[in-house]
Parts: sequence; structure tokens; C-alpha cells
Amino acid sequence: MCRNIKTLFNFEPPATDGEIQASSLQFVRKLSGFTKPSKANEEVFDRAVADVSAIARRLVDSLVTDAPLKNRQVELEKAKARAAGRSSAGVAQNS
Repeated sequence: MCRNIKTLFNFEPPATDGEIQASSLQFVRKLSGFTKPSKANEEVFDRAVADVSAIARRLVDSLVTDAPLKNRQVELEKAKARAAGRSSAGVAQNS
């Protein structure tokens, strides 16, 4: 899984088009193996990003859940705490 692709469903505020675009770009980059396509592949690469973005938007907008909405700031703080825990665990193992 690409680390840069974030969960976009069930958040308040909802995922923006920019967030969906960024995740779609990362997905297409991973599939293609290109971070930036050549001129010969640029059109098909950009079309793939646009197609994936449209499908991802439709997916995120169509999903349903009974779970309460997650707060982006709270989830960000949790992720930072997990990352800090991994960092300190790695330091402890190397000592």
C-alpha cells in the first residue's frame, strides 16, 4: 500500500477533490512505476489519474456507515503518536 494514500471516507469535513486527486495520482504512480511520465506517456497517465479520481469520488460519496464521523485533527494526532512510538521503538532496539 502506498503510504501517501490516506483513508478519505467517513471524515468531517468530507474529502476534498484535491485530496482525492492526490491519492489518485499516488495510485497511478505506483501502478505505472513513474513519478513523472515521459512525454509519450503523459496523456495516458493524466487520463488515468482523472479516471481514477472520478471513480474514487463516486466511491467515497456512495459508501455508507453507521460509525460516527472521524475528526481529521484527532486522527492526525493519533497518527503522529503512532509514528513517534515507532520511532522511539526503533531507537530502543538499536541501543
